[in-house]
Amino acid sequence: MADQANEHDPRIVVGVDGSQCSKKALRWAMTQAWLIDATVEAVSAWQDPAMYGYSPGWTPAMYGDESIAAITEKTLGETVAEVAGQPDQPVDVVTRVVQGHPTQVLLEAATGAQLLVVGSRGHGTFAGILLGSVSQHCVQHAPCPVVVVPQ
Repeated sequence: MADQANEHDPRIVVGVDGSQCSKKALRWAMTQAWLIDATVEAVSAWQDPAMYGYSPGWTPAMYGDESIAAITEKTLGETVAEVAGQPDQPVDVVTRVVQGHPTQVLLEAATGAQLLVVGSRGHGTFAGILLGSVSQHCVQHAPCPVVVVPQ
């Protein structure tokens, strides 16, 4: 039987969308990474609403002068900078912005990771739901243990 510690790399994946709940999840993941000497992979996903009507020659939607991908990357960078601004527990944080549905992006990123961390709710449309659809799907289908950080 293979040693389980060798099956996962020393990496904690955390979903970040800029919401307060995802900031709490990132803070939790960074503390845990510091405790177990792991790196944090902060992942944000973006989708272009126009993709649902995809056709050849498609170009990403623009909001002002920025694309959705650029806005997502900026939000991720600002969120990590805000949360990582606590030097008492320094950890390595790698950021990734990936096009796709957040659930799919996080599940793929979590492959081989020690842990997947998500907030209980993000910027979804159903603010009254206690456990968002992304976090619920991750709990049910992740290839590694999942921590859901409450709001």
